[in-house]
Amino acid sequence: MTKIPKTMRALVLSGQGFDNLAIREVPVAKPRAKQLLARVDAASICTSLVKLIEQGSKHSYLYGWDTQKYPIILGDEGSVTIVEVGSDLKNDYKVGQRFVVQPSVDISPINHRERYENVDLVNKVAVSYTLPGHLAEYILISEETIQAGCLLPITDKSIPYAHASNAEPISCCLSGQEHHLHLQQDRTVAERKIYKGLKQGGFTVIVGAGAMGRMHIDIAMSYLPKVILVVDFIGDRLERSQQLFAKKAQKLGISLVLINPKNQDIIKAILKLNNNKLADDVIVAVGSAKAIESSQYYLARYGVLNLFGGLKKGEDIVKLDAGIIHYKEINVTGSSGGSPWDLAKTLEL
Repeated sequence: MTKIPKTMRALVLSGQGFDNLAIREVPVAKPRAKQLLARVDAASICTSLVKLIEQGSKHSYLYGWDTQKYPIILGDEGSVTIVEVGSDLKNDYKVGQRFVVQPSVDISPINHRERYENVDLVNKVAVSYTLPGHLAEYILISEETIQAGCLLPITDKSIPYAHASNAEPISCCLSGQEHHLHLQQDRTVAERKIYKGLKQGGFTVIVGAGAMGRMHIDIAMSYLPKVILVVDFIGDRLERSQQLFAKKAQKLGISLVLINPKNQDIIKAILKLNNNKLADDVIVAVGSAKAIESSQYYLARYGVLNLFGGLKKGEDIVKLDAGIIHYKEINVTGSSGGSPWDLAKTLEL
């Protein structure tokens, strides 16, 4: 193993806004007894970082942490290799082991508790926020991450570093689609049953064909809906989706339809493609209030609307039609990130 340097390059946020974002030379942390130090093999950039940079200490996951006083290292997606093991963890971890980190850590702060506002009310922390991130040459893996079970081993050594780094955003989509709960009665006098995931043989709409939207398309096919309708204003994204998924969809017997709302009315298209019925599942994979407000009208009775794409603080109040929710009995759900189980499942795919 290469000798660990005393300093490293890292992407550091030291205030609010892009003017306070810079690549800096910072000390490489020395792990304490219950901590690990890992080399970052690959890191991906999540669009959620934009919100963090723009909001700084006002971001809800920072809980008042002053980024100007205590700068943070960004990067919530990555794959790592252990290079140094704390003295109390020698029996559990070895130098050279590969891992991915689940960034959403469901545990109260252990370190730097004095930096949080109302720390006793904080029950969730996150890598790239108050825990060190992956956009650096090395990452300190703290007690919070380890105790919460958020360090997932890469047992298949053939998985490339960059592919492992992308396991986290894929796991978010996997988790998001598991949030779809459908109630179904086989007979009007029978009790309702709950079915998890997109409706098999149903009609799925994915709004947004960016990177996350394309991940949703791929995972959605595992549920075998009859139709997957992909909606985006950017033609290149639709063309890319066609190139990536058309053959797979055809092989599975799924009709993959791609529509630009500039050229076609979405509701009319759904009705035409689905025998005059609306959709069973709608995933809004773009951070747009207008997209959310439009998408609620795509749903048939008992459908599920998933608000997957997050909105900026201050722009996150949207109009939902209570009449539709009430009379069509639709479920509105949200999904933000995954759990260690989702990440472990993704590594198996």
